[in-house]
Amino acid sequence: MANTVLSRVDQPKDRAVSGIGSVVAVFFLAWLALIFVLGARGAFVAPRGAPPLGLLIGLLAPLGLFLTGYRTMRPLREFVLAADLRIIVGIQAWRWAGFGFLALYTYGVLPGIFAWPAGLGDMAIGMTAPLVLANLLRRPDFAASKSFVAWNLSGILDLTVAVSIGALVPLLAPNFYGAVTTAPMTQLPLVLIPTYLVPTFLILHLTALFQARQFGRLTTRRGESGASGEIRISQTA
Repeated sequence: MANTVLSRVDQPKDRAVSGIGSVVAVFFLAWLALIFVLGARGAFVAPRGAPPLGLLIGLLAPLGLFLTGYRTMRPLREFVLAADLRIIVGIQAWRWAGFGFLALYTYGVLPGIFAWPAGLGDMAIGMTAPLVLANLLRRPDFAASKSFVAWNLSGILDLTVAVSIGALVPLLAPNFYGAVTTAPMTQLPLVLIPTYLVPTFLILHLTALFQARQFGRLTTRRGESGASGEIRISQTA
């Protein structure tokens, strides 16, 4: 299994897959530029008590495009399944910067009910990312393990909880936050977190899970092939 994973990481990519890599890079750069333009115009600011539709669109649009492309475009699917998991996991280590939420809470910029779950959750994923990366470097087949899947699901859960608190609390209880609200998250530069960084980290987690499922299937097929071979040998004997 380890050889299988390594071969997928090191194998040369065909032109279609390499071309998709350039398209993906351009997409993320264009999306970042669009967020800057819309954020400067206040497009993500919602009236008090209104649903944060701008933020939700900023979060769900890239995720929807990614999932649609993965299901319908073979070159993109091959690019995702061939992506280097070591780089994907290493990028997640940047989430240790979630302590910034706690700093913003300390200075009265964000409410504690949002800052503490978001900050501690991100820090947990960011600080454990080096351990996951070390396991991948030592045992490439760790990508097919339940621990790897659980870590990625935990990262998705953390982001989902943070977004849910930030979006639902102002909608269901407009006066719950009091004087300190999550309104700064709808303005630059903090708006980059829910509309760019969060969908990016979610896409990375999904990519890792797609590869984990693929590796699991390969393991099952190799096991079935080995079992069939043993049966044939015993019957011949």
